[in-house]
Amino acid sequence: MNQDIRQQLLAEQAFLSRDLADTPANAKLTRMSIEARLRKVQAELSALAVEEWQPARARLTFDGVPVIGSHGIFADFGMKAVSSFTDAVASVAASLAAPLASMGPIPNRDQNQLLITNTAIGSFGFELEEFRGSQVSMCDESPMSIALEITQALLQSTLQSDDDLADVASETDPRALEKIRAFLKVLADSEAVCALQYKGQSIRFSDVGQVRSSLERLSTENLRESPQQLEGSFVGVLPQSRTFEFRLADNQQIIRGKVTAAIQNIDDINQHLHQSVCIAVMTTQVGNGKPRYLLTNIPAWEVLPNAEN
Repeated sequence: MNQDIRQQLLAEQAFLSRDLADTPANAKLTRMSIEARLRKVQAELSALAVEEWQPARARLTFDGVPVIGSHGIFADFGMKAVSSFTDAVASVAASLAAPLASMGPIPNRDQNQLLITNTAIGSFGFELEEFRGSQVSMCDESPMSIALEITQALLQSTLQSDDDLADVASETDPRALEKIRAFLKVLADSEAVCALQYKGQSIRFSDVGQVRSSLERLSTENLRESPQQLEGSFVGVLPQSRTFEFRLADNQQIIRGKVTAAIQNIDDINQHLHQSVCIAVMTTQVGNGKPRYLLTNIPAWEVLPNAEN
C-alpha cells in the first residue's frame, strides 16, 4: 500500500473540510469549488482502498520423479506436498502471535489458509493465494504474507552459510521449523525438488541431493535450539529493528539478540536499562557457528522499594 499517497489525500481531505466549514454560506461559488474538490479527494481515497490491497500470491512448482513434465504430477505426492507446505506456512503465521505448543492443533488454522487458484504454467505446480476473511483489516500486512516471506527466507538460508541459516532459524518457532523439515522430507522421500516464487524472489532446489542437504542442515543434530535463563542487565533495545544488547553478569560479556514478534511494547525495556534481571531466551546454533539469542518473554522486573523521605 502506498502510504504516502494515502496520507496526502487524508491531509487534503481534512484541510478542505475545515476550509468548507469556515466559508460563509453566501459564498456559493467558493463553496461549490471546495465541495467539488472534496468529492474528488474522497473518491480517490475510496478507489485507493479497493485497488491497493492485493492478497499475497506465491508460485510453488515441482520437478523430479513424481512429475511428468508439464503434463501432470502424481496425485498422492501433489496432495501430500502442498498440504505439508501449507501446514508449514500456517505454523509460521500462527507463531507470529504467540509461541506454539509442542503438540496439539495449530492455533487459528482456519484463519491462515492458502487457496490453490491455478496450476503453474511452464512446469507443474500451483499458484497459491492467501485467503483473508472480512474480519481482517485489508490495510495490514497479514500473518500469511509475512509467513510466506519467512518460509521462503528459511528455505533459501539452507542453501547459504551457517550464519545465514542461524539468523533466520533463530527467529522461527521450533514447531514451525519442524513443519518445514516435514515438507523437505516429503520432497526427499519422493525424490522431488521444488521452486518457490514470492514477491519477486525465487528459491529453487537444483536436485534431490540439494534437498537432502537442506534437510540435514535443518536437523536437530545440526541446528540446535535450547531455552536458557541468562542473568545480567539490558544495555539497550531498538524497537524498530527488534534487537537488544544484554550484559551477562558472570563475565560482563555483551550479547546481541532479537526479540520475538509475539512481544509487544518492547520499548518498555528501555525503562529498565542496567537493572539486574533474569531473561528467558531461545539459543540457536548451527554447526559450530556463533549462537543466536531470541528474547521470548518480557522479564519480570524486581520491584524496588520506595526511597524513604
